[in-house]
Amino acid sequence: QVQLVESGGGLVQAGGSLRLSCAASRSAFGINSMGWYRQAPGNQRELVATITSGGRMNYGDPVKGRFTISRDNAKNTVYLQMNSLKPEDTAVYYCNAVITIISKTYWGQGTQVTVSS
Repeated sequence: QVQLVESGGGLVQAGGSLRLSCAASRSAFGINSMGWYRQAPGNQRELVATITSGGRMNYGDPVKGRFTISRDNAKNTVYLQMNSLKPEDTAVYYCNAVITIISKTYWGQGTQVTVSS
């Protein structure tokens, strides 16, 4: 079982920056990938960024070049640095962790990010 706790959301003006954090309740050992997804009202949940235990990163097209994902295994934490924020980035951002060997995906409770124009 993995519990994920997100923090760092809030209200920011367009063009601003925010950094999200997601802390896992157990060692990152065995967690194959961690990442961020987001869901805006009326939309499906979409990929923001993921990072594997080996450091391979993947980004959704809308955030490429603006967002950066990183992972601190010693702190069991994954970060999402969001720069040049746009109103369309407004959504609830969810952290997830995947443990492939047991085919489990865990989700955090979500943190709201609101970008005003």
